[in-house]
Amino acid sequence: MNAGSSPARASADGPARQTSGAAGRRPGDRLVAVGGVLFAVGAVACLVTVAPLLLGADRLPLAAYLLALLAPLGFGLALAGVLVSARARRVRRPRA
Repeated sequence: MNAGSSPARASADGPARQTSGAAGRRPGDRLVAVGGVLFAVGAVACLVTVAPLLLGADRLPLAAYLLALLAPLGFGLALAGVLVSARARRVRRPRA
């Protein structure tokens, strides 16, 4: 294997394809990754905003509650990425 080459993986659908780098990305992968990060940030913000209510502390500022809205936004983006990926895979495969 050459020093500058990246590993390739053969699939049942066709010739080997790149598995790393930008060339190995499929449609929708970036949406899934960004959606996952936004969901994680939103989920942590949800836990942080609930903690003062359970501990009897003062309420957090509005920005904390707005950050909690990233969870459903991230979930929606990830779901859209999965649908885009599935649609692209379905379009590429010819019907038999």
